[in-house]
Amino acid sequence: MLPSVTYTQRPWAESYSEIIDVRSPSEYLEDRIPGAINLPVLNDAERGEVGTIYQQVCSFTARKIGAALVTRNIYQHLSQHFAAKDPEYHPLIYCGRGGQRSNSMATVLTQIGWEVTVLEGGYKTYRNYVRQQLEHLPEKFNYRILCGLTGSGKTYILSKLEQLGAQVLDLESLAKHRGSLLGGELQTQRAFQPSQKYFETQLLQVLQKFDPNQPVWIESESNKIGQLYLPHALWQKMRESSCVEIQLPLAARVDFLLQEYSHLISSPEILKRKLEKLKYRCGWEKLIQWYQLIDVGAWEVLVQDLLKSYYDPIYNHSIGSYFHKADRVLNIPDLSDRSIANLLDSLIPNYASVTWQHVNR
Repeated sequence: MLPSVTYTQRPWAESYSEIIDVRSPSEYLEDRIPGAINLPVLNDAERGEVGTIYQQVCSFTARKIGAALVTRNIYQHLSQHFAAKDPEYHPLIYCGRGGQRSNSMATVLTQIGWEVTVLEGGYKTYRNYVRQQLEHLPEKFNYRILCGLTGSGKTYILSKLEQLGAQVLDLESLAKHRGSLLGGELQTQRAFQPSQKYFETQLLQVLQKFDPNQPVWIESESNKIGQLYLPHALWQKMRESSCVEIQLPLAARVDFLLQEYSHLISSPEILKRKLEKLKYRCGWEKLIQWYQLIDVGAWEVLVQDLLKSYYDPIYNHSIGSYFHKADRVLNIPDLSDRSIANLLDSLIPNYASVTWQHVNR
């Protein structure tokens, strides 16, 4: 006897051979269940065509054409993706709302003999789950906010903490956005931010792996990173958390920025275009001075003036508005391995120094 389709509203509580998103590629790109692959039964153009016919002609004609397209696409998936699957294969399938698209694929697969589960309510069910989790889960953790002026190496220090086994929530990495204008062109993979929904999906994944009994280290951020917003519960808990401020001499900050952001030297025209965005704050006279420094290659002077004229005042204003005064201030002379090791040893006593030596063997 052939199996029948099984339905669930809690796919995260079970395990499957594979999670299949049968929505169109653009829907999948916007957000998806973690680990899901995309086997669309209608691509974007086909979905648009069927929708137009449904609106402008009639629903019956749209369903006929849609069925033909879905059948053709499922045949392609059967002859390629499913060809080597064994009899024990058990996928979870979902579409937008758990309707015709997912059931079309599920019906065919069950007729072959596979056990198939369909997410009831489709992606909408999963999205509601993410939103509900992010309303409460962030409140379970004890956060340590790492503060410091631009160039203090906060992201770098967090990466070292993570290497030592500390729980680190790297919001800039999840949002694919460097908070500083100086770093905006550094890495091409960060040129395009994910959708708000996919950002929240990834954020939830990270939070679910954390131990509530251990602190979570996080860099001081505003509630908006590029075009993405932090969930309200996370932002409120961050604002209530204690801060550790890193203080670094100006010269050391300049050196670090020049090393970290090599595009300042290799792509001067990009830098000029980006600095032009600051003219409303700093005025044309200051902007022209920066352009002249770029033209003569006075990089240290340029970065120092950018910090003094723009970044430091902006940071001091925002940090006072968003977070409590730091309960610990740690001064380091530079961001050398020795200085970082000493810093980490003070952040994670009796653990960092031993592990740091292990990491750098």
